[in-house]
Amino acid sequence: MGNEVLRVAMADKGETAESLAAKVGVDPKTAGRWLADGRIPHPRTRIAVAEILGREAAELWPEAFRRRDLPWFRPWAELEQDAASIRSYEPLLVPGLLQTEAYARAVLSTGGLLPPAEVEEIVASRLDRQRVLAREVPMQLVVVIDEVVLRRRVGDRSVMAGQLAHLAATGEREHVQVRVIPAEHPWHTGLAGPFVLARMPDGEEVAYLDNQLRGQMVTERADIASLGARWESVTGEALPRRRSVELIREVATTWT
Repeated sequence: MGNEVLRVAMADKGETAESLAAKVGVDPKTAGRWLADGRIPHPRTRIAVAEILGREAAELWPEAFRRRDLPWFRPWAELEQDAASIRSYEPLLVPGLLQTEAYARAVLSTGGLLPPAEVEEIVASRLDRQRVLAREVPMQLVVVIDEVVLRRRVGDRSVMAGQLAHLAATGEREHVQVRVIPAEHPWHTGLAGPFVLARMPDGEEVAYLDNQLRGQMVTERADIASLGARWESVTGEALPRRRSVELIREVATTWT
C-alpha cells in the first residue's frame, strides 16, 4: 500500500521522488518505494524529509511510531528493512526472520516472563519484519545455525515439525541460505554467542548482538572486522547449503 499522506505533502511542496532523494542523500528508487509500497525510511532520513516538507515525521509515517517491537530493538528492526544483505549466526534458536508464528510464540512465552498481550504484540511485529524477504528486490539472507537448534524442542512437537518444514522451504529460496553446523563438530568460535551482520545499500556494515537483557547495535570498524572474521570461521564449520537443507528435512521427520 502506498503512502498517500507523503504523496500529498510532496505535491504541496513541489517535490518529486528525485528531488527529495537528492536533498536527503538517498537513491531516487528508495524515495520512490516510500510512495509506492509504503516503505518506512531510516529514522534520520524521516527527520530530514519531514523538515523539507514542513510536516511532522509521525504524520508522514505513523506506523514507525506504533511499532510493537521492544523499544531497544526498534533501531535495528528499522535498519533491517533497508539492508541489502544480512548474515546471521545463531547457536540456540531459529533466527527471528525465519521463525514461524507458533515457534515465535513458544519462544516468547517460555518461563511466563512476558504478559500474553505483550507476547502477541512482539509475535506480530516479528512476522511483519519477515516481509523484507518478500519485497520486490529481496534481501540476501545467509543464516548459520547449530544442529542443536533443530533438535531442542521449543513448544510441542507440532511446533518443531512446522518450524523445520518452514526452515527447509525457505532455505530453498534463491535469495536465502540456511546452513547447519553438525552437532559432532567440536567447540567453535561462534559458540561464544549469536551475532548478525547487515550490509546497507551504500556498503556500510552494522552488527547486532543480543543478550539476556537487550540487544546492542555495533558500528565500530574494528568490532565489525572482528565479527566478520568470526563469520568466516562459523561458515567454515557449516555444511554446504544443499546438505544443510537435507539435514533439516531429516531432523524434521523426527518431530512428526
